[in-house]
Amino acid sequence: MNVLSHQKGFSLIEIMVVLVIMGLLAGIVAPNVMGALVKSKGSKVVSDIKNLETALKMYKLDNYTYPRTEQGLLALVEKTDIDPQPKHWRGDGYVPKLPQDPWDNEYLYLSPGDDGQPYEIYTLGADGIRGGEDEDADLSSLQ
Repeated sequence: MNVLSHQKGFSLIEIMVVLVIMGLLAGIVAPNVMGALVKSKGSKVVSDIKNLETALKMYKLDNYTYPRTEQGLLALVEKTDIDPQPKHWRGDGYVPKLPQDPWDNEYLYLSPGDDGQPYEIYTLGADGIRGGEDEDADLSSLQ
């Protein structure tokens, strides 16, 4: 009796079939997972912007104006020395700390904003450059 005929194991064909099946599954699952990841980052941006807008509204109620571009969103965390200085700034601030966007960048702030809006809070997306699509798209409070 030949020793090789009694060995158990997988043939090359069986291994190749398993690899093809795994590749097909990865090709189907990976785009769905990546799409969900991009959506979740967009949801975080929307949530962060809404929270910052609420803090800006509270700032305006106390100080009668929104922070200027030069004062930035930092005016929600610590009292600014830049004019116009807030007259009734809360001692504990309006947010405990400024959030980072999903790509670990600071949110950008303009006041007055475009289109006659009092302010704009935005992020430049994953690439940090104006414009772009998908994960590189700019997201703004004006959208």
